[in-house]
Amino acid sequence: IRDLDSSLVGSEMCIRDRVMAVKIDNHPNARPQSGIEQADAVWELLVEGGLTRFIALFHHTDVDYVGPIRSGRPTDPTLAAITSESIVISGAQDWIQSIIRSKGLKIIGEVRPGTFRVSHRSAPHNLYGDTVALRDHAAAIGVSDEGPDQPLFTWGPLDDASAATDITFDWSGFQSPITWKYQGGQYLRFNGANAHTWTNRDRDVEEQISADTLVVLEARFYTACPSGSGSCVPALDTVGNGRALVFHGGEVQEGTWARGTHDIPFALTNADGSVLEVPAGRMWMMAFPAGRPIDW
Repeated sequence: IRDLDSSLVGSEMCIRDRVMAVKIDNHPNARPQSGIEQADAVWELLVEGGLTRFIALFHHTDVDYVGPIRSGRPTDPTLAAITSESIVISGAQDWIQSIIRSKGLKIIGEVRPGTFRVSHRSAPHNLYGDTVALRDHAAAIGVSDEGPDQPLFTWGPLDDASAATDITFDWSGFQSPITWKYQGGQYLRFNGANAHTWTNRDRDVEEQISADTLVVLEARFYTACPSGSGSCVPALDTVGNGRALVFHGGEVQEGTWARGTHDIPFALTNADGSVLEVPAGRMWMMAFPAGRPIDW
């Protein structure tokens, strides 16, 4: 995921080729999260109440404590299916589960020993997972050992970038804006004025969430509703085209994204029609509602 042309691919054990996608809670009661700092890449997307949730992608890495794990939404498979054949979630409405399966993903729910509840947090913010055990479960239910056919993006340096060291995202207007600040060679995440941190299993280490590269794909926001019973939820249309922003090294390059189906990578293009390359590294990717403010 970080760079599918790297020596890690092909030299790792077969089990390393399978990408595990894990849905992570981002409610205030779920913070600090655990394990996402070890993910090769993370998707962020909007859910109810103006909050976001994450999909952590584990390719060359594993962690024995990741979470809290939360429920699925209609946009999840349109992002996870690029790299994964399954998604780990803590349930979902029946109609949403049907959408996830219709996109070709196997659902991994609350299974033992792959997932477990912790006592120091209250439900629904207390389900965690072990990606090694989850890989074993994925194999048992028929998820292929094969990794993705293509990289997430075309890897390379930014070539027409401008300065962008503090980037603020107003996801919904109902929650504090999220800011990423470029410090010490990486972007650090803030919820409003507060550092957004992760913690380890023993809760004796707490550090700020960081990323090497931020990729923002602006997409049409809509409300998805079932044809029968169930409740409506926020969703994003990630097939089609839209504005793209790539932040790396304290700089930003703007272009557009396009794709024709949900299970292929996003093609990024500069204004002159050339390929918008993305610097490889620890990647944080956002399916961001088109028209919402992004400032830098």
